[in-house]
Amino acid sequence: MNTSLRQLAAALALGVAAPALAQTIQVNNAGLEIAETRYFLNADFHLDLSGPLREALNNGVSLGFLVEFELRRPRWYWLDEKTASEKLELRLSYLPLAQQYRLSSGTLYQNFPTLPEALQALGKVHGWPVLGQDQVDNGRNYVASVRLRLDPAQLPTPFRVSTVTNREWTLTSEWKRFPFTPLAPVREAR
Repeated sequence: MNTSLRQLAAALALGVAAPALAQTIQVNNAGLEIAETRYFLNADFHLDLSGPLREALNNGVSLGFLVEFELRRPRWYWLDEKTASEKLELRLSYLPLAQQYRLSSGTLYQNFPTLPEALQALGKVHGWPVLGQDQVDNGRNYVASVRLRLDPAQLPTPFRVSTVTNREWTLTSEWKRFPFTPLAPVREAR
């Protein structure tokens, strides 16, 4: 067997032997706080991009991310009741002329000189209004859940196939669940 065939066989063997695990995003913490009549989600995620995702981003492919929030009320006699559900779309792109990374949500955006700074900002979801005070009962126990994931629906069509067939294009966090018991806000005395 010549050298190039041996190298090819070795590369294929390593590719088969390597585990095909999806990348993960870690949820460092998550919680809800009230301000006036709304509850706001604060969550911190840690993520890094694999080689193919980083290469696609640096070659002009915008990466769409989705932050998902759910609030459920546990019931012992039936399925849990879904009280609220919200989604926040974020988009990370690279601007080659400015040599900057842009993180946007709707019409709002912020530029960053380096990818690590942009990823750090992407992982900080603070002050996101997810729930009205009138949607929950004070003193009742709920379970809140949040996660961050790469959204294949926001990718250009040729890359959507890659998210199904290639595990390097799968980037998601587990659902972070935490208990939530709303309390009546303290009113200031006049």
